[in-house]
Amino acid sequence: MSSTTRKIAWLLSSWVAFLVVYGAISLTHAHDPQALSTFGNIVQCLVPLLANAGLLMNAGTPHWRRNVFWMLLAMSCTLWMTGQFEWTYYEVYLHKSLPNPYPGDIVFFLRGIPVMAALALRPHLKRGELHMRLGYLDFALLLTWWTYLYVFIVMPWIYASPAAEQYNYTFNVVTYTQNIIIVVSLAVLWLKASGAWRVVYANLFIASTLYLLSALAIDVASDSGRYQTGSLIDIPLITSFFWYGLTGWVAYQQRQGLDAPTENVYDADGDAGHAESVWATRLAMAAVISLPLFAIYTLRFGHDGAAVRDFRLMTTLVAAVPLALLVFLRTHLADADRVRLLTQSEHSIENLRRLQAQIVQSEKLVSLGQLAAGAAHEINNPLTAILGFSDLLADDPTLPEKARSTAGKIRDQARRTKTLVGNLLSFARQVPSERTLLDINTVVANAVQLRGMDLRSSNARIELQLESVLPGVRGDGNQLMQVFFNIISNAIDALESHNGGVLTVKTIRDRGNVVVLFSDNGPGLREPHRVFDPFYTTKPVGKGTGLGLSICFGIVQEHAGKIFCYNNQEGGAVFRVELPAVLAALPVRDATVAVASTTSSKS
Repeated sequence: MSSTTRKIAWLLSSWVAFLVVYGAISLTHAHDPQALSTFGNIVQCLVPLLANAGLLMNAGTPHWRRNVFWMLLAMSCTLWMTGQFEWTYYEVYLHKSLPNPYPGDIVFFLRGIPVMAALALRPHLKRGELHMRLGYLDFALLLTWWTYLYVFIVMPWIYASPAAEQYNYTFNVVTYTQNIIIVVSLAVLWLKASGAWRVVYANLFIASTLYLLSALAIDVASDSGRYQTGSLIDIPLITSFFWYGLTGWVAYQQRQGLDAPTENVYDADGDAGHAESVWATRLAMAAVISLPLFAIYTLRFGHDGAAVRDFRLMTTLVAAVPLALLVFLRTHLADADRVRLLTQSEHSIENLRRLQAQIVQSEKLVSLGQLAAGAAHEINNPLTAILGFSDLLADDPTLPEKARSTAGKIRDQARRTKTLVGNLLSFARQVPSERTLLDINTVVANAVQLRGMDLRSSNARIELQLESVLPGVRGDGNQLMQVFFNIISNAIDALESHNGGVLTVKTIRDRGNVVVLFSDNGPGLREPHRVFDPFYTTKPVGKGTGLGLSICFGIVQEHAGKIFCYNNQEGGAVFRVELPAVLAALPVRDATVAVASTTSSKS
């Protein structure tokens, strides 16, 4: 026998012992109606608290639907306890019998509404989470309409044309209809569910059936004048509340099983919430349409007297206002939600198109990289020959000075061409990530040189302000060059669209970090807080996908660094890249940096 089974057996045994004591007191005090009534009323005021203690054990989960389910069941017990307090007030405090008709019966009737609302949630189903505000509106709509139904059918026999017999008859019809709906709904859920939820619905079915049978037994005994609060007839009633609490305790013990949904509910489009939304809309429409139908019935087919007719017509007119308001509010919120979903769908489709274009462009770049790798060998061979022959000519003392000077210029330009080809290949090819000690000035200068190749005819220019002595940075040079190249390209594009300007690239040391600042005097950033979001771009279609800076953000984070952007007070945009410095060593600076530093500002 498992631990849970032993605990359930112990709880049931304790309850049976309590019922034995309860029955003994009922039998021994049968000759003292006042003492028996006091005892019975106190017990019936306390057992709903026992039920709430068990039910609310399950209301602290991360799943709002399940939490609301258990809170609604607890609300039902609380409403019944509120009605019982009023009952106790008459019988224990005032020492009077309940008036007939009894206006407080509406509280006992309303206790079924939270139960029906809880069952409508069907927390065992696997589906998308609904918006809580729509769920609250559905509950408010059900509460309003069901209350209207009670007032329309039952209340005329209290206020319009008092008649105890007619009141008791209509109250029993409405109340038993509600209780039967609850029991049948729980039976259906019990049969459809499986696993832990099936156990929960089975126990709720037992508790609701006990309540239905106890209400029927109490009504029959009251009609025959044999009912006394605290008698043995109340045993099924108080047992039903015990069983509600037991259900909550069992559900808490099996909470891991409740976390595994047992059914999938999707409509034809795969939307989990659409079918439920349609049913909620239909119920709201039925609630509104029912009002004129009840009014027509009252005017044309009702034969209960003018006072009852006027009362029901006034009730219908008054109920129309909150019902229409709730339906309007629900429709408004549902429409707003649909607009939001439509906007999200449009953005998703647009992002998908951009991603497809980016994939196509990536394939082109892969092909271009393969072509460039093959062409690099053919380019480097003649460059090597040019460098060799230019060295010979430049160092040949037999040649005139002018010829040797020209040969030296050819040699310098060939070296520059060889460096550019190497940077281009390093940037284009896909290589495994390799963390080495880097001189950040070299990486920045190479990125500037690579981007500066097509600036000769542009009205934008780049200025380098590299600090001479910087600590090393451990990282992947190819990835960091991609970050710097992307930031520089975006700045140049912005400057060219703004009739030119200057991009200043500066490296500094800030405490334990190496900082690279990119500042321009262009138009600035429209939305600085969004520039690192995927697919965010201000460029026209075909000019950008909005993925560049998002990728840069990820690369910098992988290097344990930070990247910021903001608009400068004097105008223009500023990007700040911070990378942790390796203070124990200084990297060897590449010889090409000096060349890059002197040529980039001219290009």
